[in-house]
Amino acid sequence: MRPSQILRSSELPIGKYNHYLNKDTWGHLGCIQPQKGIITYQVSANRQNVLAGASNDAIFNTWRRFSKQVLYWAPPLLVAYYAMDWAIKRNEYLNSKPGRAETAGS
Repeated sequence: MRPSQILRSSELPIGKYNHYLNKDTWGHLGCIQPQKGIITYQVSANRQNVLAGASNDAIFNTWRRFSKQVLYWAPPLLVAYYAMDWAIKRNEYLNSKPGRAETAGS
């Protein structure tokens, strides 16, 4: 999405370089004075431990999510497994010699 003509015509974009909308200059997109009272903090990228606790959180979060969802997919999975097992055994029986003899009359 392209910025509007008004945004492209201003000197500084809103929210960048400490210039924000000001209630005193309603209708003007960037005020000359930087906004006061906004404090930002940053941590240098090389000072962060991005994988801190990732393995521990992954284990417990995975267990929590699994235990909440297992009752939604495990029963249908078991029913489908036993239905397929019954169908395979029934098919093998009907294609065997005793099965053909049983269904020969019908």
